[in-house]
Amino acid sequence: MNEKRILIVEDEKEIRNIIKEYLSLENYIIDEASDGSIALNLFNQSKYDLVVLDVMIPEIDGWTVCKRIREASMVPVILLTAKGEEYDKLHGFDLGADDYMVKPFSPKELLARIKAILKRTEDNNKREQKNQYRHKTLLVDFASHNVHIEAEKIKLTPKEYDLLEYLIRNKNIVLSRDALLDGVWGIDFFGEDRTVDTHVKMLRESLRQYRDLIVTVWGKGYKFEESDD
Repeated sequence: MNEKRILIVEDEKEIRNIIKEYLSLENYIIDEASDGSIALNLFNQSKYDLVVLDVMIPEIDGWTVCKRIREASMVPVILLTAKGEEYDKLHGFDLGADDYMVKPFSPKELLARIKAILKRTEDNNKREQKNQYRHKTLLVDFASHNVHIEAEKIKLTPKEYDLLEYLIRNKNIVLSRDALLDGVWGIDFFGEDRTVDTHVKMLRESLRQYRDLIVTVWGKGYKFEESDD
């Protein structure tokens, strides 16, 4: 079953029902809103994979709803409107909309665009996950070499970062001091294995509440392991 949840924001019930009928054929989970106020309340209460948003809706207009959604989330938004002027399209994209359809539109085309956006978003998320490590409020970005805890950037020395990334990429594997020296410092490094212990101590201090992710395996070395709690 398709677990994707989509929010349809449209004040015209007939159009809303048509969209819902087509999306239901793909087993999407559908929530509906007839005005901007209801839409924002639903959005704040649930996690959505995509929002289909009419611009001309009561209470709070679609432009404002799109802006508020984008301030809180990067969830894809497709705008629906009777306006087809270039300015309106550009305004929608400036607000962060991912696509734009002018009424009257083909429900089949809308469905095709939704499926394309959801696939692209899923592919992007998979690529991002390969380039990042997340554990609770700890985020390690392998591309930028940035480490954040609770959105605060943590300052690591280059070798601390290299050690952390190497441990993460070999998660749950016990690594001897010699293996860490070879993997992090390089096979030509002629220092002592106490270098590893010193850097592990420094790294643990930098990781604060996540220090216990680096586990000492007595007589063997170290491993990166997530606790069950």
